[in-house]
Amino acid sequence: MKIRKNFLPKRIVDWLCFLLIGVFLPIVFIFEIIVVLPAFHEPGGFWHTFTFIMACFLIFNITGNFMACLMIDTSVDFENLRPPPDAEKLDWWYCKKCERMAPPRSWHCKVCKCCILKRDHHCLFVGYCIGHRNHRYFMMFVVFLFIGATYAFVYNSLYLWVVKARIYRNFLSFLKMTCPMLMVVSGPLWLNMFLIFYNLNILAFVYSVVLLWYHGSGLFEGGVCYEKSKRFPYGKPNWRDNLRTVFGKRMHLVWLSPLLKSELPENGIDWNVADGGAKKTDDKLSKQNK
Repeated sequence: MKIRKNFLPKRIVDWLCFLLIGVFLPIVFIFEIIVVLPAFHEPGGFWHTFTFIMACFLIFNITGNFMACLMIDTSVDFENLRPPPDAEKLDWWYCKKCERMAPPRSWHCKVCKCCILKRDHHCLFVGYCIGHRNHRYFMMFVVFLFIGATYAFVYNSLYLWVVKARIYRNFLSFLKMTCPMLMVVSGPLWLNMFLIFYNLNILAFVYSVVLLWYHGSGLFEGGVCYEKSKRFPYGKPNWRDNLRTVFGKRMHLVWLSPLLKSELPENGIDWNVADGGAKKTDDKLSKQNK
């Protein structure tokens, strides 16, 4: 698997989103383990140990899949790519930026400054595009981010509004959450930090829900984001086959670890409009015409 040479974000907005996961997430995780968890479960007890193990499993998969998205190069390797003689008939197209013939489903990204195999979108969190080789890791990152954010939201809500209700259950706390700048001029830093972490928790939960809904909707139909308007022409008739093109041949096990190898059935270059995809399109059009 090809690793990117320079995997640092290139834009300010990419850097900000990158820092949310790369820096703040580990800090929040440590806070949850040291401060929040002992408030509910006695250290050394069964539930404390079980919750700690689950939290470690979640943070490992979140950060592991995040790093895989960041480091895996999913760009078109033009140096070793030879277009077929009938390239145009097979949906190959000429990229004016790269000045090369690019395979179908690839797309040039102006931020990454290269063509991406089966490009889905440019991810702000990793500052790089999600495509054929790292699509699996992005979706696993989003899934585990959602689970982890939900898990933490339940504990943090109980901690702030029940365990520490005497301190936080007041109008000023809600005002600080809606206007974080008030935390600079009101209250000690340590108490305000709890509210900051809680806001980040809510942000992670809402954003992961949006990402799951938007990017997960096309997985079962074998498409990427920009193919929604085309009704996913490269999709296969069977939804399991569509999932396999993203998660690989061992798709039932990839949730265990980002280190688990799962070979993809396609090479990311040879894409033809599948019979199943074409049939789905014809069926949809015929229904609309009735």
